[in-house]
Amino acid sequence: QVQLVESGGGLVQPGGSLRLSCAVSGTFFSLSNMGWHRQAPGKQRELVATITIGSRTNYADSVKGRFTISRDNAKNTMYLQMNSLKPEDTAVYYCNLRKTQFGRDYDYWGQGTQVTVSS
Repeated sequence: QVQLVESGGGLVQPGGSLRLSCAVSGTFFSLSNMGWHRQAPGKQRELVATITIGSRTNYADSVKGRFTISRDNAKNTMYLQMNSLKPEDTAVYYCNLRKTQFGRDYDYWGQGTQVTVSS
């Protein structure tokens, strides 16, 4: 039983910043790899950033240097700090938790939060 709830999306001007949050209910947060994905209208869902159990991070080239993913295990919350936002960052952003059991991965998703970058 895992639930993920994203928040923090909204409308922001190009060059602005937003911080997304993903609150996770359940008992496996600290033992799970997590990430952020996004999907723009008419486009394929893409990986934005990941963070492992050991807090190792990885970023898509399109956001590298602008976005920062982090996690607070004490609060069961993951964050995505987005700086220098561009119109092409406009998308619905989804929180992902990947639970690995018996050598297989199981993905859990939040409902998504809309990020719109426009002047």
